[in-house]
Formats: sequence, structure tokens, C-alpha cells
Amino acid sequence: MAAIIGSLTGLMFMAIPIVWIVMHYKYRGKQNSGFTEEESQQLAELLQIADSMAERIKNLESILDVEAPDWREQHDPKV
Repeated sequence: MAAIIGSLTGLMFMAIPIVWIVMHYKYRGKQNSGFTEEESQQLAELLQIADSMAERIKNLESILDVEAPDWREQHDPKV
């Protein structure tokens, strides 16, 4: 009888911390699960603006390449 109680007690002392750790990190994951809906919308808008700006920069650089071929050497020492 004592062996059964000892085994159950040992099992309980092992199971409770494991369950606690799993629940702790599961809750923590939900707490830090990412962006709110508003933040997601803002991020999508910012990504769209960044893509648009990148396209504009690419177009402006192509115009400069035609009109002033040596502009890169004058303004970017790495080239």
C-alpha cells in the first residue's frame, strides 16, 4: 500500500510541474501572439508604401542613368 502511495505521489510531483510548464508557455504564447488587427492593417499599409517608394526610386534612378550617366560615381563612392 505504501509503495502505491509513494508511486502516486512521485507521479504527481512529476506531472504537476510538466502541466504547469506547458500551461505557462501556452498562455505566454497567446499573450505575445503578434499584432492586433489595427497593427496588422498599419503594417500592410506601410509595406504598400515601401513598395511604392522602391518602385519610384527605381524609376528615378533609371531616368538619372539616361540623363546623367555618371551620377552614381559622384554620389555613391562604393560604385
